[in-house]
This record gives sequence, C-alpha cells and structure tokens, in this order.
Amino acid sequence: MAFIELKGLTKQFGGLTAVNEVDFEIEKGKITAIIGPNGAGKSTFFNLISGFYPPSAGSILFEGKDITRLPAHLCARLGIARTFQTTHLFERATVLDNVIVGHRLRTQSKLYDAIFRTKRERREARAAYDKAMETLAFVGLEEIAERPVAGISQEAKKRVAIALALATDPLVLFLDEPAAGINPEETDDLAMLIKKIAESGITVCTIEHKMQMIMGLADSIMVLNHGSKIAEGSPEEIQNNPVVIEAYLGGGVSA
Repeated sequence: MAFIELKGLTKQFGGLTAVNEVDFEIEKGKITAIIGPNGAGKSTFFNLISGFYPPSAGSILFEGKDITRLPAHLCARLGIARTFQTTHLFERATVLDNVIVGHRLRTQSKLYDAIFRTKRERREARAAYDKAMETLAFVGLEEIAERPVAGISQEAKKRVAIALALATDPLVLFLDEPAAGINPEETDDLAMLIKKIAESGITVCTIEHKMQMIMGLADSIMVLNHGSKIAEGSPEEIQNNPVVIEAYLGGGVSA
C-alpha cells in the first residue's frame, strides 16, 4: 500500500486547469521533489493534498484512507503538515510562541480550561512548551527562542516555519520552496536539515527552485508542466529525460 496515492487528481479554476489528471505515489520515509516551470501547478498540487483546496476530480489516499474532501485542519490532525512559499508567522510574537501554536493542534483544552487554568490546561501548556523547545533545538534555533520573529533573519524564519510544522507531530511534511530567498550557504544548511527530518522518520515532499539542491537531496522527482505530470524518476533519470530537458531544464526558467 502506498503511503500517499493520488489518482486522476485534477483542479480547475473556471476555464483554467491548474492540475490535470495526475497519478502519483509518495513513498514513506523518502524525500520526494516536485519541479516544473512557473505556473506548472506545483503549489496547487500541494494545496490539494493538504486540504486547502478540494479537487475538481480524482482521489487522494493517505495510508489507505480516502482524504479527498477532508479540510486542512483535519488533514493536519492526521499528520499532514506543510509550509508555504511566503512565510506566515506572527511577527510580533517570539519564535517560541510561534512554535507552541503548532503543538496546540494535539491538545484538548477548551475556553473553559483557559479561563480557569484547569489542571488539563496547565499540563497541556507545559507539553506544548516542551515540544516547542524540543523542535527548536532540532532545527537549530533554541538560542533565539525568546526573540521576536520580526527581528530574525529570513533563513531563521524559514526554520521557524519548519519548526512550527514539525511541532504538529506530522507523518509527512510538505515544503513549498523552502530555500527561496536565502543564500547558497544557507541553502546547503537547509538541505542538511531536510535530510535530518527524513532521517527522523518523517516523509518529506518539497517544491524547490534550486535544481542543484534538489538533485542532491531527493530520492525521487516528479515533473509537472501545464498542470500535467510529464515525468517521474530518480534525479539522474530526470536530468537525462529529453521531455524534461525540453520543458524545463533546458528552458532557462525556474521551478
């Protein structure tokens, strides 16, 4: 049984078909990359799997369970986490408080508990704090835990966004252009973090502009063009695929 299986996945916006009948499987414990020219449908593809958009047609199976119409918050509870092209964080809050929000997905306290500071609320608040600090240590940010997000670097914000996603205890992490806007040295460090995440047992699927990074990182790659899958395989197979070279690698455009 495939970890994540997509059958005929399609998304239409009016007369525009952003994702067109894509069949694809994501293997558990591996790093999968999605590449393709601008406008190829990559982010829409992520939005479909993570429940932000309902598909127009097709199905999504997660560990054999049909999640095709499941909304984003329920997908997250199942263990599907993601980051976005543009980092969405609480800029005035601390790094730590941003990551604590992620683990609140796994707590049960209600408004009553918060108002009266019940035993359950105190216990879960401590668990969320501990999980956030553990996750910040994992991504290398524990030393800036108390700093406001507005005062940290773009690369650190990328790591905070990843830490926030990891704090939800995901089974799979979708990263949408995680290395956008950071320099080559930071890109190498981020690639090491992504490998570390995969080695910890979390499946990773990423969209990325930077081909050198992807070719050295991914176990398998799928190529989208005009919303359709045109190729999939190992990095070596993709690099040598004439259809991919024509549509993307030789075209001088970014992913």
